[in-house]
Amino acid sequence: MHVAVSLVVLAIVVLVVAGVARRLGASPPLLLVAAGVGGAYLPFVPDVRLDPELILVGVLPPLLYAAAIRTSLVDFRANRSSIALLSVGATLFTTACVALVALWVVPAPFSVAAAFALGAVVAPPDAVAATAVARRIGLPRRVVSILQGESLVNDGTALVALNTARAALVSTVAVWQVGWDFLRGAAGGVLAGLVVATVFALVRRRVDDPVSDTTLSFVAPFVAYIAAEEIKASGVLAVVVTGLALSHKSHLLQSGASRLAEASNWRTVQFVLENAVFLLIGLQAPYVVREARSDLSGGQLIWVAAVVLVAVIVSRFAWVFFSYSTRLLVRHPMGETWTWRSTLLVAWAGMRGVVTLAAVLALPPETPRRGVLVFVAFVVVVGTLTLQGLTLPALARVLGVPGPDPAEDALAEAALLSEVAKAGRARLADVAGEGDEPEAVVEALREQSLDRADRAWERLGRPHEEYEPPTATYLRLRLQMLEAERTALIAARDAGRYDDDVLRAVTAVLDVEESLLDRTELRHERIAADLAPARNAQGCEHLMEAPTLVKPRTPEGCEECLRDGTEWVHLRLCLSCGHVGCCDSSPYHHADTHFEETGHPVMRSFEPHEHWRWCYVDDLLG
Repeated sequence: MHVAVSLVVLAIVVLVVAGVARRLGASPPLLLVAAGVGGAYLPFVPDVRLDPELILVGVLPPLLYAAAIRTSLVDFRANRSSIALLSVGATLFTTACVALVALWVVPAPFSVAAAFALGAVVAPPDAVAATAVARRIGLPRRVVSILQGESLVNDGTALVALNTARAALVSTVAVWQVGWDFLRGAAGGVLAGLVVATVFALVRRRVDDPVSDTTLSFVAPFVAYIAAEEIKASGVLAVVVTGLALSHKSHLLQSGASRLAEASNWRTVQFVLENAVFLLIGLQAPYVVREARSDLSGGQLIWVAAVVLVAVIVSRFAWVFFSYSTRLLVRHPMGETWTWRSTLLVAWAGMRGVVTLAAVLALPPETPRRGVLVFVAFVVVVGTLTLQGLTLPALARVLGVPGPDPAEDALAEAALLSEVAKAGRARLADVAGEGDEPEAVVEALREQSLDRADRAWERLGRPHEEYEPPTATYLRLRLQMLEAERTALIAARDAGRYDDDVLRAVTAVLDVEESLLDRTELRHERIAADLAPARNAQGCEHLMEAPTLVKPRTPEGCEECLRDGTEWVHLRLCLSCGHVGCCDSSPYHHADTHFEETGHPVMRSFEPHEHWRWCYVDDLLG
């Protein structure tokens, strides 16, 4: 019963503190650690000690897997050189720098192996803390991709180095053995991950039940980790490779329902585990301080911890700016601009977390000054979360590094939806031409495809103040209908007129439809920012030759709608002759009709504050 009560209290505290952090716009890891430290000294809170085996085997694999399946393998490959520089180079460099500093500041008895063990413990930035802060404050996507890729791989580098240092604590280790351990750990981890991913992919092809598929997903990280550790390889790398590979192939291996179920369940698991771990880190404070005070005085502990904390931060700065100055960090196949400002953000985003504390607790009891090392690791975790986690948002604002542009994202989303919808309609035309499918069904599917693409285009412009776009009207009215339908369903249930299985089946139908409706379209204003030209438009000769603006023939509205007395939603301007026509969301699609009749290739939006153009011939934005 005591364990059950403790788990319930832990879950409640996690929910409350994480909710407060979201409302305040603060960092949840930092507030949870602070709550843990404060709660640890309350008289009714029991002494909490983290089991390192539980963290390294029970918590780390699912956390890494949850992050890996949300990471783009395409982006990971594109940034592989930068990720390798940080996850391997920066981790080993920090390990060596901290080891040298520790040998200088930690009083005897102390050993070289213990110093390198401390360096390996504090070297890897946390997979959760850095990317959580980066996404929350809106850093550039390439910066986020690099930090996320680094945090996935650097734990493996650090743990391989730590295992070597732990072996050196109890016996002599040759230099060649260090290199062999690292090579075996890295190569074996990647190989184990690929094998596990291949096996699970074969199984997933034969599983079409979302519940069974999600269960397989929960098992995958543990299988990968254990398989790699059994062959003395890196379990961390095995988990990351498994997650990246299965996520990249998910469209071929899983049904849509399975992907949605997996994503939802893993978000819940990740939320509970990562937040609970940071709270537990804070609860370790009394134990950590008590153990350290048995080795050194308070003043000595503060001095050692402060110097190591500075060494951790400075060594990352030195490595990152060295890589930038030698042009190693800035290489990218897409040719994106990389500045010293982005470099500074990457250097400062070095918050430590759960792996650091779990790794130091896994040091053997005979480690010289073990209590001091645990205290130093704890200070590094709390210090980096506080110093860097609190100041990273302000630093990003001061540097003025632009994050993702919502307007450009909306433009790209509309273009992609139009592209895939066009492919779907082409397949529909082929299939319908081969058989005798009812024309009404084919037409309904075609209209549904057009409506989905039009919905994204509507988000790009501001509707007239007196006119609500059709998509918003549909969403508003359908949600009101669903509310009435659900009320009638509850009344039927309370009256006992239907069996429970029937009620649950109808509830599922309503729930599925409600989940498909994009509620955010009713809550958020339309994007008002000017839309930047899309990069893929640069190769279109029609867009390159078309003028930016021409004199409209009917600036007051759609030429045909004005003539016929009909209404429009948005307006489009032909850049060849100045014809003003209505958009695809309007009843009569006069802009499209004008292109079909004249062949004029390029139009632009004729809405206030919008500058995007569209080539009908090449289906490109510009």
